[in-house]
Amino acid sequence: MDNSTPEQLLDLARYPLLDPDGAVMRDVLREARARLRATGACEVPGFLSARGLAAITADGDRLAQRAHRSEGVGTAYLEVPDFSLPEDHPRRILGAAAVGVVAYDMFPADSPLRQLYEWDPFMRFIEAVLERGTLYRYADPLGALNLAVMGEGDQLQWHFDQTDFVVSLAIRDAERGGDFEVAPHIRSADDERYPAVHRVLSGDRTDVVRLPMTPGTLLIFAGRHSLHRVSPIHGRTARLVGLLAYDTQPGTCSTEILRLARYGRTG
Repeated sequence: MDNSTPEQLLDLARYPLLDPDGAVMRDVLREARARLRATGACEVPGFLSARGLAAITADGDRLAQRAHRSEGVGTAYLEVPDFSLPEDHPRRILGAAAVGVVAYDMFPADSPLRQLYEWDPFMRFIEAVLERGTLYRYADPLGALNLAVMGEGDQLQWHFDQTDFVVSLAIRDAERGGDFEVAPHIRSADDERYPAVHRVLSGDRTDVVRLPMTPGTLLIFAGRHSLHRVSPIHGRTARLVGLLAYDTQPGTCSTEILRLARYGRTG
């Protein structure tokens, strides 16, 4: 196991988390907040140092063997289809999903990804970008930190998140596919815009953009109103992404139904 400290995992010259009030960080935050407001997605490229990316990739390969695999179909709304609606309504259209997930309690204490997640300056940086007040790590022993492992044929269907924001860390790309595709701000709190959603679900790519998710990139994504998916994976190289869970309320946990579906267990 690499013995890197959290500080050594990051490019602190480019992103000086330990100098949060300095001029460089003020510029970083100004740009990050502007991107998040404009597109609902804030990419922070080159967030990991070369040493950090190597350490977290090796860590991911070790952890990937512990992933629980799940597959099935679901709607873009991550809900049971509403069969009272017409067959081609977005709330009835199904898409395929298949992914492996490593739960938080499977990460050893010296895992570099876990150490980064549990490092306060990192959480304070996410907090500063989001501007939603104080953040707290999830209290969920399974869902607080996950590693998503996706291999040949895996994908995530078009969907909206049920949380206001998601924090992810790109660790390794697939050989082909595995693109993170987004239709930014396609709905709002006041307007579901079902015709626009239907167009995307039917294959129209007019509103779709691809976010590179280059390894080492941190992504802060507001996915409640932006339709998004991970396109089908091809090749023998597993796509690895860290998922780091925070909320504006302390004590947040996933439901038992979600735990059972994602990890094959509730505790």
